[in-house]
Amino acid sequence: MNSLAPDVQRDINGCRAAHARLLDDIAGLDDERARRPSMLPEWSVGHVLTHLARNADGLVGMIDGAARGQLVPQYPSMEARTEGIEAGAGRPADVLVGDLRNSIGRLEQRWADATPATWAGSGLTASGPTAIADLPGRRWREVEVHHADLGLGFSWSDWSGEFVRVDLVRMHMLWASRRPMGMTTLPDAALAAPPHERLAWLLGRTAIAGLEPAGIY
Repeated sequence: MNSLAPDVQRDINGCRAAHARLLDDIAGLDDERARRPSMLPEWSVGHVLTHLARNADGLVGMIDGAARGQLVPQYPSMEARTEGIEAGAGRPADVLVGDLRNSIGRLEQRWADATPATWAGSGLTASGPTAIADLPGRRWREVEVHHADLGLGFSWSDWSGEFVRVDLVRMHMLWASRRPMGMTTLPDAALAAPPHERLAWLLGRTAIAGLEPAGIY
């Protein structure tokens, strides 16, 4: 019997689907497109793909640590994270794709094999100790958002409806946590925007007329 909390299983299912869409979209990637600038400043498509692969490996490390009862950092340091992305970004397209596919396979296998004790553990992200049970949701956001950041035809308007529904709740809560008491409601212009656009604004991926950037990320 599956003993996972329903929201954790939902996040795993959503992330698996996002992984599949991403891998399908980059299956025919060639070296020319891998060198193109992404939607992120100073990052190529290769940078984004390398980041997604190393992000998955970092989650695997935290899960393995939790299985041993240890609090393991996602990255040895932020400097090592940056250096790893830079070192991997210029690889041939087939190597980039293969690396990401393999890292996704390792992560999804860890989710499948994790025991209740592992799920009850924690890892160490840049923001501090983080529950292992929260990692699938974090990874789901990472994959959906960076899929659009590749700039290869998939945009924030293509994010899955389930992801948008779930992450809007999370991002509204994050917005409120960063505001003074009594000023925690989103601006009217943001509330009037369609859900995909509202989430893209909260995540810093689009502008809404009349509003400053959300400033969360």
